[in-house]
Amino acid sequence: MEVVDVAAGGDARVKVMRRGREGIVGALNAGIAEARGEFLARMDADDEMYPDRLDAQVAFFRREENAKLGLVSCLVEFGGDRVVNAGYALHVDWINGLVTPEEIALNRFVESPLAHPSVMFRRECVERWGGYRAGDFPEDYELWLRWMDGGVRMAKVPRVLMRWNDSAGRASRVEGRYAEEAFYRVKAEYVARELARVSGGREVWVWGAGRPTRKRAAELEKWGVRIAGYVDVDPKKWTRAIGGTGVAVVGPEAMKRKEEIFVLGYVSARGARESIRGGVGARGFGEGRDFLMCA
Repeated sequence: MEVVDVAAGGDARVKVMRRGREGIVGALNAGIAEARGEFLARMDADDEMYPDRLDAQVAFFRREENAKLGLVSCLVEFGGDRVVNAGYALHVDWINGLVTPEEIALNRFVESPLAHPSVMFRRECVERWGGYRAGDFPEDYELWLRWMDGGVRMAKVPRVLMRWNDSAGRASRVEGRYAEEAFYRVKAEYVARELARVSGGREVWVWGAGRPTRKRAAELEKWGVRIAGYVDVDPKKWTRAIGGTGVAVVGPEAMKRKEEIFVLGYVSARGARESIRGGVGARGFGEGRDFLMCA
C-alpha cells in the first residue's frame, strides 16, 4: 500500500480505498461505484501492465469503427512456468487467439475468453446490465456472459499490453467458485438463452457422449433445454438409448440434417474442438447458426 499512498499524495486523481474483508465482488463493485471516468479499467495487484496499456485501450475505443464496443481487452504475456503450468499457458495462448468481437462471442461458451485483469469497459455497461454478482461461480465469466447476452460487443487491442502472472496462490487455483464444474454451471443459463434465440425450435443434440460430457450438458436441463440425442465418434458408445432414457447416441454419419437439429460441442479433450468443428462444418453446419462449442 505504500506505493499507492505515495501516488495519492502527489496526484489528486489517485484515491486509495481501505475496506474490510468483503471479497473480490464487493471490492470490485465498490471501486466501480467510486470511479468517475467514462471507461473503467481492471487490474490485479500481482500482475503487471505495460506503460501504454490504458492509452492504447482508450485509443482503441475512440476509433470510429469501434464506437459500438462495450469492452476492450488486450493480448497478455503468460507470467509463469510454461513447463510446470502447461495447461494455463495453453489457456493464455487460446485467449490470445480470440481478438475480434465475432471470435470472442463464438467462443464464449468454451471458457472465459478474457483475462480479467486486462479489461477496460464503458461505465454504461454497468449501468445497463449490472455489475459483478457474488455466487458459487467465477464472477468475471458470469459478467462477460451476461453482458454478451445483452448484446455487448467485446474486442482486444491486438498487442500484448499486460503480463498475467500465474502464482500458486491465485484465487482461480485455490477457490471452489473457479473450479471447472463451476464454469459449466454458470454457462448453462446463457447457453440456454442463446439456444432460444438461434435454434429455431430444432432438436438440441450434444456432440460427446462420455459421462463427464453428459453430466455437464445435463446442467442445460435445469434451464428448460431438452437434449434429444448425442453424437460420438466412438462406435462403442453408439446405442439406441442411454440408461433407459430414450436418448440415443449415434455416430457422425447418422446425424440428422442441420434443418432438423442444433448441435452443441461439449467435448473438452485437447484437439476435440477442432475435430467437432470440422465434422459438423463438413455437413454444412454454420458455427453460431447451427452449432456452438461449449467445452
